[in-house]
Amino acid sequence: MMIEDPPDVTPHHATSAQTAYVYVVASVAAVGGFLFGYDLAIIGGAILYLKKTFALNDVQEGFAMASAVIGCIVGPLVAVGLADRIGRKKALLAAAALFGISAIGTALPTTIAQFNLFRIVGGIAVGLSSIVSPMYIAEIAPARIRGRLVAVNQMGIVGGSFIAIVVAWALAHWAVPGEWRWMFASICVPIALLLAGLIFVPESPRWLVQKGRDEEAIRVLTRIEGDAHAISEMRAMTAASAEPVGRFVELFRPGLRIALLVGVGLAVFQQITGTSILFANAPTVFQKAGFASESAAIGQTVLLQIWNVAMTFASMWLVDRVGRRPLLLWGVAGMGAGLVAMGLIFANRFSGIYVLLVMFFAIGAYIISLAPLTWLIMSEIFPTRLRGKGMAVASISLWVAFFLGLQLFPMMREFFIRRSGTIAGMFYTFAGVCAVAFLFFLKFVPETRGKTLEETSRLFETGGTV
Repeated sequence: MMIEDPPDVTPHHATSAQTAYVYVVASVAAVGGFLFGYDLAIIGGAILYLKKTFALNDVQEGFAMASAVIGCIVGPLVAVGLADRIGRKKALLAAAALFGISAIGTALPTTIAQFNLFRIVGGIAVGLSSIVSPMYIAEIAPARIRGRLVAVNQMGIVGGSFIAIVVAWALAHWAVPGEWRWMFASICVPIALLLAGLIFVPESPRWLVQKGRDEEAIRVLTRIEGDAHAISEMRAMTAASAEPVGRFVELFRPGLRIALLVGVGLAVFQQITGTSILFANAPTVFQKAGFASESAAIGQTVLLQIWNVAMTFASMWLVDRVGRRPLLLWGVAGMGAGLVAMGLIFANRFSGIYVLLVMFFAIGAYIISLAPLTWLIMSEIFPTRLRGKGMAVASISLWVAFFLGLQLFPMMREFFIRRSGTIAGMFYTFAGVCAVAFLFFLKFVPETRGKTLEETSRLFETGGTV
C-alpha cells in the first residue's frame, strides 16, 4: 500500500470524539487488567477462610497465595505465541475464557489441591492479560497520551483489586455461607463485560501492519486521530514491519540488551521492593496490627483500596506531565521511607490507625509510580518485532519474583516474630531493596514521554543512554 503525503502537514489535534473513542477502546482492554487485579486480590480476603476450611499450615498458606503465580509465569509464554499469531484482541478473548474456567473451578473445590490447580489456570489468564492489555493499549494509543492510556490499564488493575476486596468484605461482614466460594465465583461478572466489549473494539494497527493488512490499519489510525496522524504513523509502522520477525536471541544484542535489562529490572523490583507483597497480604498485616477479626481486617483493606484508586488517578494525571523517570525515582524513594516507618511502628508496638496511615503512604507511593510505570515502560522500550518477546521475558521475571515473595512472606513473617517478637525486620529488609532499586532506575531508565514507540525503541537500538 502506498502512503501518500497528507495535504496539510501542520500539527494535528484530535477531535474530542476521536479522543473519546481511543479512551473507550483502552477502557475495554483495561478490563483485562481489572480481571488481573481482581483475581490476585480476592485471595487476600479468601485466605483467612481457606486456612480454616482446609487447615493450612504456613507452607500450604503460602502456596495457596502463590499458586496462581505459577500460571502467571506460564502466561507470558502463551501470550507471545497468541498475540503475534492471532492478534492482540483475540488473545484477550482467550484470557477471558481461561478466567472463566478458573472462576468456576476455584468456587467448587473439595480439596486444596483442586483449588490450587484452578488458581494456576487463572494465573495463566493473568499472565496473558498482563502482557496483552498494556501492549494493545500502547500500540493503539497516540504518543501524546500514551502514558495516560496505558495507566488506564493500571486503573483497571487497581479497580479490580478494590472491587475484589469490597466483595470479600461484604461477604465476610454479612457472614454469607461459603463466603470464600462466592468470592471466586463473583469474577464471572467482569468476564462477561470483557467478552461483550471485545466485540466492538478494533485490532492493534501495528499488528495489522505486521500482517500486511495496511488498509485495515489505516482505518483504525484515522478513527483514532485523523488522516494526517494516520499517514505519518503508517510510514513509521511500515518501515518497522519491513524488518524480519524478531527472535529471542536478538534481545541480547548491544543496545537491546539494555532495554531487556531495564524491562527485567523494573519487573523484578516492582515485586521484591515489598510493597506489592505487603499489599497482597494487607488483611493479614492488619490482623497483626490489632484488627483481630476477619471482617475488621478486610474492612481496613477496603479503605486502603479506595486510596489506591485515588493514587492511580493521580498517576494518570502526572505521567504525561511530569514524565516517567522523575515519577519513578520519587515514588521508589517514598516507598522506602514508608517501609522504614512501618518497621518502626511494629518495633515500637504501635497499632491500629498508625499502621493504616503508613500503609497509605507506602502503598500510595507504589501505586503512583512503580506499579503502573513498570507495565508502561515495558510496553514502550522494545521494537514492534520484539515487543511481545521482550515483554514476555520481563513479565516472567516479574511473576517469578512475585511467586517467591508470596511463598516466602508467611515464613519471613514467622521468622522475624520468632527472632524479635515483631515483623519490623521484614520492612527494614524491603526498604533496603528500595534503595538498590532507586540506584538502578537512576542509572538505566530513560525518559520516554512524548516519543512514539518507534522512537523509543530506536533509543536503545542505537545505543542511547539516560
